[in-house]
Amino acid sequence: MDYLCSHGYFRHVGSLVNSRIPDSIEHSTNPPTPLAATLLEFIVKPLTLISSQQAKDTYRDTVLWALCKDLLTQPITEQVRNFILPAMAGGKQGFPFEDLLQALAPVNHDVPANEGESSPVSHSRVEPSPWLLYSLLELGDCQVERLNQSALTSYLHVLETLLPTLPSVGRAASHQAADSDSEEEDMDTLDPMFLKSGSLNSPQALREQCIAMLGSWNHINCFLRCIFSGLSHPTLLALCSILHTLMARHNLQVHKFRLLYTLAFNGAFLRQLYAAVLGATKTTATGSKVQLLQLLAGGIPMAPEDAQRVVPPLSLFCSLFSHSLMSLHDIDFYAEKPDRSHAMPFRLSELVSMSAVLRDVCVGIIELAIPDTKPTVGEDYRKAMNSVGAKVSDGADLDFQRQTEDWAHLFKVITHVVAQLKARDTRQRFCPHGHWLSTRVNIQATRPSAMQRGQTMSLFGRRRPFPGLVQLGRSDMDVNDEDAPLLSVTETRQLTILKELPFVVPFEERVKLFQQLILKDKDEHQADSMFFLERGNSRLIDVMIRRNYIYEDAYDKLSPENEPNLKKRMRVNLVNFQGLEEAGIDGGGIFREFLHELLKAGFDPNRGFFRTTNDGQVYPNPASELLVEHYARHYYFLGRMLGKALYENMLVEIPFASFFLSKILSKHNHVDIDQLQSLDPEVYRNLLFLKNYDGDVSDLALNFTIVNNDLGEAQVVELKPGGQNIPVTSENRIQYIHLVADYRLNKQIRAHCMSFRQGLADVVNLEWLRMFDDQELQVVISGSQQPIDVADLRKHTNYSGGYTDEHPVIETFWKVVREFTNRQRRHLLKFVTSCSRPPLLGFKELYPAFCIHHGGPEEDRLPTASTCMNLLKLPEFQDEETMRSKLLYAVESNAGFELS
Repeated sequence: MDYLCSHGYFRHVGSLVNSRIPDSIEHSTNPPTPLAATLLEFIVKPLTLISSQQAKDTYRDTVLWALCKDLLTQPITEQVRNFILPAMAGGKQGFPFEDLLQALAPVNHDVPANEGESSPVSHSRVEPSPWLLYSLLELGDCQVERLNQSALTSYLHVLETLLPTLPSVGRAASHQAADSDSEEEDMDTLDPMFLKSGSLNSPQALREQCIAMLGSWNHINCFLRCIFSGLSHPTLLALCSILHTLMARHNLQVHKFRLLYTLAFNGAFLRQLYAAVLGATKTTATGSKVQLLQLLAGGIPMAPEDAQRVVPPLSLFCSLFSHSLMSLHDIDFYAEKPDRSHAMPFRLSELVSMSAVLRDVCVGIIELAIPDTKPTVGEDYRKAMNSVGAKVSDGADLDFQRQTEDWAHLFKVITHVVAQLKARDTRQRFCPHGHWLSTRVNIQATRPSAMQRGQTMSLFGRRRPFPGLVQLGRSDMDVNDEDAPLLSVTETRQLTILKELPFVVPFEERVKLFQQLILKDKDEHQADSMFFLERGNSRLIDVMIRRNYIYEDAYDKLSPENEPNLKKRMRVNLVNFQGLEEAGIDGGGIFREFLHELLKAGFDPNRGFFRTTNDGQVYPNPASELLVEHYARHYYFLGRMLGKALYENMLVEIPFASFFLSKILSKHNHVDIDQLQSLDPEVYRNLLFLKNYDGDVSDLALNFTIVNNDLGEAQVVELKPGGQNIPVTSENRIQYIHLVADYRLNKQIRAHCMSFRQGLADVVNLEWLRMFDDQELQVVISGSQQPIDVADLRKHTNYSGGYTDEHPVIETFWKVVREFTNRQRRHLLKFVTSCSRPPLLGFKELYPAFCIHHGGPEEDRLPTASTCMNLLKLPEFQDEETMRSKLLYAVESNAGFELS
């Protein structure tokens, strides 16, 4: 029998099956015709002899290899799919599944992949194929629960080898957040063999069938039993490789696959997985061992077999840990408990070292993805071979694409988990000062770079992490942008870091880069040369605003319809309360005064567009839609005005709620439940109480609704369809908690935040702002919280009206200011400049410069200020005590304010 099998027996029987059995049959173990029963017996007969005592391993291997080669690795027809495979799997005599695994897998599974034989299936002389994977899953679905530990290990190793043959989901679907740059990215990875394979000729259909069977309860229980029974290191790597392949190449998400989200909340498995990542080492030429993570962090290329030992487990760990962090409340994250296996598997001290390692690995992967030299031999070699009529195999290209998908996914999940840890540290510090800065990154705004070139701003906004991650070495420039500047390797790496890992660069350097980007953009929109290019348009925005209707006039005259380009220079003429135009020509000071007063009016909670938290921080008022028609247009307008203030390097002392700034910076306008604490601490505490409630939750008489009390009118909103009739129980309380938080933080003010963000983006590129977290953005908007440096202020102060730096009155003034408390200095700064915080990069950045003007010889007068010019009018106070008392009286009572 083994002779017949090795000479095409199964191939000929398969031909009879496909030609004599109808192809329009349903999925069943029962033969559709008597001939079908006979042909099934022809296939099964050689398999039944395998279990006989006389059968030898050579017979087993010969028969099963022939079955795989001639029937199971071939494109599957409807007859084989709907009858032969189900009948073989569910037959009375049973399919020798364990024997098939032994024939396909090597005997010793505990030899590491880089030290043992190549792959299980290649060892068995059977060519791996996606149809063999489908057949193995179909035959094994009913038998995996009966497999012993050794057979389960063999099964995992065989799946690890076969799964990469499954056609990948394609780059477009795996990067849904990114825009598609080419049509090829919307296509599946096709193979010519699929065009001949019957009803499974669609890569999508075959992929979905295989993934569905891998996600069946039988397979899930099989994998979990294997894990909880104790995994050897090679078997753990095999499992990691399987799950990593599903996520990296088939866009499988943790929350949509039972096994993945089960493992994500298993603390012991996460610790074991991270230990395996740290324990992956390589023996150097000197005989010493070095961690593979260290090689990654150093941007050192590694052999494929080494990458296979670290990329899958690291990718799986980051994906699972990231998912667990998403549902972990801050109170659980920061709690140090003896038993942390369920809530948080790592101590804070472990997270500090972990975040440092993952941070450096991110930087190292960027260096690997953007090498100093680009490979060009491959394409030249291909052209040379084609010129002489020789065909070059596409196998290398397929391997290259798979490696690219693996590294791209790894980079994506690592940067995500690092960003999550950084966000936690921003809310409540657990890492030491300067922890997130990388010594391997040296980005300085003072160096000539792409930041000083034209069109870099657009590149910064549309580039992707890695050189496209379409090809590691292909330029990520827009091929249609012929004028795009050619970036060096260093510049490309720096732009990638600023986009994906901005926090590894010092905050001061990022502020300088942001200001350089703004200045370069202003050169394009405000330079005189640009005015003549705008035919039919005004060279600048010229508006007349009534002081007592500053918001209403600005909203009308600076609307997108009237002023579509708010980046142009603006000249403001103010009309006083008597209806008379105020004297003076706006050289910039009146505009700044106008914008300051406009923003103060627009964000004033009394106007109704914004509310304040208990800490006095502003956020969009959910009830504003009841107050004004077309409320979204007002948020768009206020977003534009804040963007204009940033564009003109104006500090605006408006304390925004941290969750609101996080939503502005988020690419998806979504923040997590822990941000609720900054919005409504009482609701946050109530939800935590519900989460930890030990009694019967149904006694609280809650349902899936929430009540809004806007303008004295109560409105009941269902959190889910039919929520009024769904009681909150112990089983569904977590869902209720997240729905309440999502409604308050996201759904209730989604339209408000979207409009505000769109208005802001109309003036300032959001990608530039995403170099900062929410707390840093507040500093960029409002200025530094650092104590005021009197020496720096004096160094950059101008004088007029007869005063000089050596004048006795000026000497007395600075002596008094040096003796002020920091609070009093802030009052002085606010009195003169309308902002109590110093500029981010020191007083050299203050525009116009701080100026002290001679205010006359009368000592009974108070100091006055022209905030539009940052001008302090200081009378000639002769003694120190008079100087101190008059200054404090003026700055603390805001007396003497006027417009010059």
